[in-house]
Amino acid sequence: MDIKTASALHRLRLISVPEALSFPALLIFGTLLSWLTDIDYLKMPLGMLHGILFVIYSVFLLDVWNRAKWPFKKAALFFLLSLVPFGGLYGDRLLKREEADSVIAARAREAADA
Repeated sequence: MDIKTASALHRLRLISVPEALSFPALLIFGTLLSWLTDIDYLKMPLGMLHGILFVIYSVFLLDVWNRAKWPFKKAALFFLLSLVPFGGLYGDRLLKREEADSVIAARAREAADA
């Protein structure tokens, strides 16, 4: 894995956790509070924050899909995980494992070249 692919993978990992937490925050604090109380001013900022994070996540996912040459099923899995509350946390776990495997493979390649 080259440095650009590794950095794209790392960017996707960095955005996956905030995106995964923003959706339940929007559901709990935005929607639920507006139904149960008169607190209605949290929906718009939380919705906007989640929307921005989701768009950034989608762009980073497309970048990783393009650079890492992932199969369509793998990219679709990560997209579907972003639609499920807390799904991005599981996606981050998978990305962390893949990132670690690529580092191990790169070190093995360096050792073989030396």
